[in-house]
Amino acid sequence: MTVKLRDGESVSGWIEYFDDRMIRLTREGRPNLFIYKQQIRTITEQGRRTPKSDASRHASEEARETRRDKPTA
Repeated sequence: MTVKLRDGESVSGWIEYFDDRMIRLTREGRPNLFIYKQQIRTITEQGRRTPKSDASRHASEEARETRRDKPTA
């Protein structure tokens, strides 16, 4: 999510918590932010980031290996 504040600053992360007065914006590699809703101008969704887990990465590598090893008719 990208949160644009009333002062023009933009911050990105994901919303981990919210209530009627504020949101908690969690950011990777940077401090988390608690932002009062009255300070928010807009919130926009970015493209989804779904990190591949080791298990799914391993399964997709095995599938590629299997396709390479199959004899062609």
